[in-house]
Amino acid sequence: MFAPSLLGNASQALKFVEGNAQDLKFPDNSFDVYTITFGLRNVTDAHLALREAHCVLKPGGRYLCLEFSKLPSPIFQQVNDIIPVLGELVTNDRASYQYLVESIRKFSDQEELNNE
Repeated sequence: MFAPSLLGNASQALKFVEGNAQDLKFPDNSFDVYTITFGLRNVTDAHLALREAHCVLKPGGRYLCLEFSKLPSPIFQQVNDIIPVLGELVTNDRASYQYLVESIRKFSDQEELNNE
């Protein structure tokens, strides 16, 4: 929840829009902030999605990405193998959590994303 008095007019304060990250339907230089959460690894062309984000951001705008990624140590990387087991115990749905681990393994590491 947000406080309208802190953000200004409540009708203009915050809007959520669902769309295609690779084909954003907004004019260039439209936003101060662009966020994406657990979505960048699910687009077919991360480079295109990053270009689109850059286009709609105003100069000096912030791109905030929350994403699972490869861990820097092989030992820590093995921790991801526990995710499907925990998913099955908690939700009785191992397959969805197995997909999560596989998508993390296929996703770019931090250095690769930094070069996009």
